[in-house]
Amino acid sequence: MTLPGGVTLIDLRPADLRAREPLADLTPLPVLPVTLNAIENGTHGLQPELGPLVVICERGVRSGLAARYLKADGLEASAYPGGVPALRARHKPD
Repeated sequence: MTLPGGVTLIDLRPADLRAREPLADLTPLPVLPVTLNAIENGTHGLQPELGPLVVICERGVRSGLAARYLKADGLEASAYPGGVPALRARHKPD
């Protein structure tokens, strides 16, 4: 999946994984760390002004669930298929 401009990445990974491999190293898009728990509870604080949201997790399973919750909250959201490994493979240096 190619990430279009104007989207915000929502990183569901735990803090240790985010620190080990920041998504900012893979893409110039804005990245916000948000927990799945905050999304499930509606305490995520995300607003439509962020633009379309693309949710990413380590393997691509939890991001689909999170995207559905965000859509239910009235936000434009989709999941990044395959998670961080897919993003990494897509943005490998040539």
